[in-house]
Amino acid sequence: MVKLFIGGFPLNISELELVQLVSLHGTVSTVKIVRDKKTGICKGYAFLEMKSMTDAVNAVAALNGRVIDGQALSLKINKETVAPAATKAKPAQIPSPNPKYVKIEGPSAIVKKKRPRKS
Repeated sequence: MVKLFIGGFPLNISELELVQLVSLHGTVSTVKIVRDKKTGICKGYAFLEMKSMTDAVNAVAALNGRVIDGQALSLKINKETVAPAATKAKPAQIPSPNPKYVKIEGPSAIVKKKRPRKS
């Protein structure tokens, strides 16, 4: 999955219309139009997930800068999905057969001063 940012579209566009627009250039998995919490009015940008990187690149190439209702669209690929090699998992560490233990003093070694009781 490749995440895309799309902004600059008309505020009255619906999720379905946005999917129909982008799906001409690739397979769309999910759509999330960002809306104001109180009014529910669209803020003019959304986040999409495309099935593959080629779909995302095709959508950006075809739609970035395209004018709809007097507003130019802006599409960007999320950088986190571009470089998955940077988030490689480290191999599990095998514990050594002869572990070394270090003795630390427990809570009994710490003595707290108590306040005197009220009379």
